Amino acid sequence: MNFKRIDAAAARELIVTNTNVEPAKRIQIADIRDDQSFAAGHIENAVHLHNANLQEFIANGEFGAPLLVYCYHGHMSMSAAAYLAEQGFADTYSLDGGYEAWEAG
Repeated sequence: MNFKRIDAAAARELIVTNTNVEPAKRIQIADIRDDQSFAAGHIENAVHLHNANLQEFIANGEFGAPLLVYCYHGHMSMSAAAYLAEQGFADTYSLDGGYEAWEAG
């Protein structure tokens, strides 16, 4: 496995500790849910990642900065995190329980 799984509490801590750092090391957050779900709510500063902008995201990504990927329940984000890690993102996380766990607090 070339990505790490992370629970919501640890993800919140990761976001807080990586928000006020230089831009090249600032955490990147990728939401892979559908348009409607993203519009209804998402983690602050998340990028809505989908097939149409995937290559642009990879091309412009900060490969040395942490990357948190999430979906609805944490299943699809594991595949997406693995793929993004294979593309060169060195510190990639999949949010266990997805956005549902994030909202549960």
